[in-house]
Amino acid sequence: MVNQHKHAVRGLRGISDELWNEFEAAARVVGHDRSHLCRQFIEWFVRRPDAELPSRPDVVGETVPSADGTA
Repeated sequence: MVNQHKHAVRGLRGISDELWNEFEAAARVVGHDRSHLCRQFIEWFVRRPDAELPSRPDVVGETVPSADGTA
């Protein structure tokens, strides 16, 4: 089938648009996308060998830019 992804889509409930957009912007700051960071966290959470928590952007006292480029 054309345009079919290799992996199934997993839905997340209870996440506001604001939080989802902040997550996207923060993911860009550390050079990843949201899927990569979710997968990395899940692997760490279930104690996969050699899994590590994803790095977070250094935003102490700052605002992470939003996905549309505004603060």
